[in-house]
Amino acid sequence: MAASGGALWRRRVAALCRAARSVCGRAAGAERLAGRLRARRREEEEEKKKREVPGNPARRRARELAALQRVHPNVLARVLKQGAVYQDEEVVVLNKPYGLPVHGGPGITNCITDVLPILAKMLENMRAETLHLCHRLDKETTGVMVLARSKEAADRIRLLFKTRQVEKIYWAISVGHPDPAEGIVEIPVVEKEVQSHQPHYKMTLAPNYRLSPEDGKVLKTRKNRSAESAVTRYRILASSSACSLLELQPITGVKHQIRVHLAYGLGCPILGDHKYSHWNKLAPQKLPEITLRRLKLEQSKARHLPLHLHAHRLSLPLGASGGKWIDLVCEPPVFFHRTLRKLELDIDKN
Repeated sequence: MAASGGALWRRRVAALCRAARSVCGRAAGAERLAGRLRARRREEEEEKKKREVPGNPARRRARELAALQRVHPNVLARVLKQGAVYQDEEVVVLNKPYGLPVHGGPGITNCITDVLPILAKMLENMRAETLHLCHRLDKETTGVMVLARSKEAADRIRLLFKTRQVEKIYWAISVGHPDPAEGIVEIPVVEKEVQSHQPHYKMTLAPNYRLSPEDGKVLKTRKNRSAESAVTRYRILASSSACSLLELQPITGVKHQIRVHLAYGLGCPILGDHKYSHWNKLAPQKLPEITLRRLKLEQSKARHLPLHLHAHRLSLPLGASGGKWIDLVCEPPVFFHRTLRKLELDIDKN
């Protein structure tokens, strides 16, 4: 009886040991599984970080420049307030950031128009009337932008732009050197559809004259009814590294006229202007070897270069009688100055 009781006791102990080993095994297995899941999560987080902060500096800077489209409207209004360069009872003048559209549209999260009521309250008080647009700048263009505090002031300033009483001075970095170094481009501009594997629309030249292929004589062309008169004055401020810093004065205000006149009229597209560096295709801008070397950039990464076009100065008469003439100047953004330095485009030396 005693022996039988001892055998039963040993069997119970053995069963308990097996159960304990089973529990320990399951615990160890669970720990290994948890370890693998933690490792996988770390890998996924690392991959996410790589996507969010790309290793390529040009791509990272491009992401940074487009960041304002993703911020809260209050944050955007605060950034615009910090960029105000002039204010009086009639106008507010901003240094427009890069990559920020003036108007909304498909795929656009933030635009200047949407935050004007918020900006007005930040600049004045909670009962302030919304600010009003007086003119527009392209999404990729930086620089002087005039807003009016009242609808009446906005209407007066818009009329000044329409009747060409506003003097506009732009700075641009071009790929190549315009010849001659100073001059006026007076060629009408028209929008046309580009027939390619990716059909799209672009502004292009609609010249009034052409050369005869037979004898080289100058022939007058039939006027395109859709074409608009476009006049741009230009001069070189500095040249280096197969690029030039240009001062540009658009006499007229046709859509993309500076970009079209430089690219198709003078053969010197603006640095970072991937739209107008080619006619029949949508492709990154092709850059000279010396330019790539100075920018420390590979041609395959050229698509990340921003457009180097800046509204530098604006002069216009203000007040109901137009007796107050103001001259507004905005410094180019940091990326523009960085490019000037890398390309050794020093205005003082020229």
